[in-house]
Amino acid sequence: MAADPGSGTYLYAVAAEEPGHAGRDEVPSREQAAPADAGALPRGIADGEVRTIGGAGLVAYVSTVPLDQFGEEPLRRSMEDLDWLEETARAHHRVVEAVALRAPVVPVRLVTVYSEDAQVRTLLAERRDDFTRALGRVAGRQEWGVKVYASPGERPGPEGEARGAEAGGAEAGGRETRKEAERPGTAYLKRRQQHMRSREEAWRQAGARAERVHGALSSIAVASRRHRAQDPQLSGREESMVLNGAYLVERDRGEEFARAVEELRGDGGDIQLTGPWAPYSFITLDDDGVQDDDGARREEV
Repeated sequence: MAADPGSGTYLYAVAAEEPGHAGRDEVPSREQAAPADAGALPRGIADGEVRTIGGAGLVAYVSTVPLDQFGEEPLRRSMEDLDWLEETARAHHRVVEAVALRAPVVPVRLVTVYSEDAQVRTLLAERRDDFTRALGRVAGRQEWGVKVYASPGERPGPEGEARGAEAGGAEAGGRETRKEAERPGTAYLKRRQQHMRSREEAWRQAGARAERVHGALSSIAVASRRHRAQDPQLSGREESMVLNGAYLVERDRGEEFARAVEELRGDGGDIQLTGPWAPYSFITLDDDGVQDDDGARREEV
């Protein structure tokens, strides 16, 4: 497929052929494996039909896309279109999640396009060992996402600072000496300093709570990773995000993980749980090869 010079091969994910026969850290041999069935998968990018390319005991899930939309120049323009990007990302993730329900997968980064199927077969052959290790590492495991938001009073910023200064005015004013009362600038500065100390303490407490949540959940997970906290404009929340964590959890401990999150909600702040997902945060294919966390707990800075 994709021999047409006007079309390309879009790659979503890589799995082991005959995944039911592959143990952890194992991929069946070429002689034992049969190509995986792509039937019953959702439609892919540009409403394309998802199909498979087998090779080296692996199977790639792909679809054919038009290069007038997914060539280098069109993609450069499209990636600046947020509506297009959201629609494309949704279609990409639908396919990856559907494949992940069947077997361990190595997700591929958004809009990874090859000129023809033969390039995908070459990829499977050249990186077979990397894929084998990666698939073994995530076999029987799922990714869960946890976001923790500060309580309204813990939010940093000029607005909260101004409100605190106004609220503290009456209380601080009652303690002012006559001399200080005659110097409103001095009184204001003292109120501002007092509020800043209170705000810093509240933010410290929010950070400490995030550390407790992350520590408790990491003890259940086999690997964890902290992503950058999302800006309120991206999260759609007024509260500040103090934890944006991803956790790789054994499938049979998923309910235990969810219960732990529920118990941690009593510690204050708002905790959001999402998943389970394909292991995007722990293993993926990019231009440098198959990247994984090698079982370590990583912090993103």
